[in-house]
Amino acid sequence: MEAVLPLCAAAAAAILAWVFLRGWKFSERMKKSRQPAGLLGAGSRALLVIAHPDDEAMFFAPTVLGLARLRHQVSLLCFSSGNYYNQGEIRKKELLQSCDVLGIPPSSITIIDNRYFPDDPSVQWDTGHVASILLQHIEANRINLVVTFDAGGVSGHINHVALYVAARTLCSEGKLPEGCSVLTLQSVNLVRKYISLLDLPVSLLHTQDVLFVLTSQEATQAKRAMSCHHSQLHWFRRLYVLFSRYMRINSLHFL
Repeated sequence: MEAVLPLCAAAAAAILAWVFLRGWKFSERMKKSRQPAGLLGAGSRALLVIAHPDDEAMFFAPTVLGLARLRHQVSLLCFSSGNYYNQGEIRKKELLQSCDVLGIPPSSITIIDNRYFPDDPSVQWDTGHVASILLQHIEANRINLVVTFDAGGVSGHINHVALYVAARTLCSEGKLPEGCSVLTLQSVNLVRKYISLLDLPVSLLHTQDVLFVLTSQEATQAKRAMSCHHSQLHWFRRLYVLFSRYMRINSLHFL
């Protein structure tokens, strides 16, 4: 029995490696047919809208780096300082450090820190207020591409969902400036969330509008960005960095 267990473990490792390589090679063959450049247009002024410091690295790093790869200008609007555990000042500094790694300059970062948008999963942010601030930011900075969460908020966090609802409201009411589009990051089930690159064939076959897949070098960059959030790097988040698809793959949908 003792001799069988190592053999079983080796066989399982070999199968996982084979699936990983198949998925990677499949993605390389398919990427050319799913390049997002044509869908996004050239030279967009993109705005990433997040709820908390670390969202940009934990969930959107593939999008930020993918847009940079396509030479789009990326700015960031964060609706809270992440002060749930009274660490707001620390987390704001960590956000600036992370964005520096991702290539977003301080001049392109806006952090909202007021009582109307607390970092709190039990507080529902007012849709009209969120939408109003978002629209003002879009118009003032001549944004033509907004990127934010979808209805599932990736993790289901109520603050994440509030951003989607506000963006959807602006779209449905026709308030966005002409030529401005909204992309939402698609939530996936728990299994797909934690199989990282093994999810590539599934992602490529789905009908999302835009797919960003990081290269190995970019994936390392994304991990460095996430490592800037020292206050948030509990053991379970370290596992997240290793296994989550959102650290390597973003599937996005146009509203």
